[in-house]
Amino acid sequence: MKRFHGLGDRIVILFGGRTTKAFAGFGDGRPIRLRPDDVPLIAGEVQEIEHISPEFITQSARVRRGVKAATPAVTGIVPRTASCATSSPSRAAVSSTIAMWPSGGALRCWATSWPSCCSSRRPPSGSRCSWRHTLHDRGRDASKLQNSSYQQRDQDRIFIPATTHYALFGDQFLNDIVYRARTSELTKVAERRVYETMGRKYRFDPTDKDALGFWDTSEWETKFGKMFVAFNIFFAIVGSFTLLVGGIGVANIMYIVVRERTREIGVRRAVGATRADIMRQFFAEALMIVAMGATLGLLLSLGLVAGLGGLPIKEFVGVPTISPTVLVATLALLGMVAFVAGLMPARRAAALDPVEALRS
Repeated sequence: MKRFHGLGDRIVILFGGRTTKAFAGFGDGRPIRLRPDDVPLIAGEVQEIEHISPEFITQSARVRRGVKAATPAVTGIVPRTASCATSSPSRAAVSSTIAMWPSGGALRCWATSWPSCCSSRRPPSGSRCSWRHTLHDRGRDASKLQNSSYQQRDQDRIFIPATTHYALFGDQFLNDIVYRARTSELTKVAERRVYETMGRKYRFDPTDKDALGFWDTSEWETKFGKMFVAFNIFFAIVGSFTLLVGGIGVANIMYIVVRERTREIGVRRAVGATRADIMRQFFAEALMIVAMGATLGLLLSLGLVAGLGGLPIKEFVGVPTISPTVLVATLALLGMVAFVAGLMPARRAAALDPVEALRS
């Protein structure tokens, strides 16, 4: 769940698609490419949306800091909306090479030098000239877990203002639009309204589901949560039946013990032991057997968790732990099993007639 939230806090990622239906004189197969002016249009038309931001993404920029160089996904966003997709609302960007803080509602960056072939801050279309732009390090974002992405993990990306990205790279089209509805209940309503708004602008059928692509992270999280609820129920049933079968085994052992120690029971009754004494003795033995098994099982579980924790699986499944809830539930079930498994044999032993027990 933490890794799902690492991608974004119930955000929806909107991508352009391709039409599959003819509409208003236009044939099918038209590509729908998102533009910067789509963002204010959607923000004005869809009142169910709380935050919205364009995303320009380029992966061709060579970034250098000191002697280190990389080619991360340089992403242009609206800084005030970055809190939807990052773990810290006060920091808008993080990267393995450069990280930036918002300053006065916008990220601060400065152009330091441009080659003579680039006469403006936006390189000419098709130009292959090299240019340099310095981004001042504004601090690192808090680390977070993230199990998926649509370009790169946030820890490997650089986030800068969308206007700065446009000034640097001059992209006419957006890679995607990220938005968040005011409540999770309004997410589907907002999605329908976005379809209608974009359909009017780009002249495609609002029922053409391939014209736009939506990645609703909260929907994926809900499906994932339901799947794991099913897993938990399944394992709870399997574990409960396993413990009950073990309890039946303990009860059978105690019945055999009572049968083999009938003469001992008769001798104890003859020298003054009461039925309560006999019952406590065999009941305590049953509890001891279950307690020894529970202790051994707990030690094996701790060893297994410790062993798995040393494997390189943290990136995929996290760190295995002993759940306190499961531990308490298991101990409670074990206690019930021990009580039932020891009660019946103990009552049978206490009910033996001393004379008949001595004769056997």
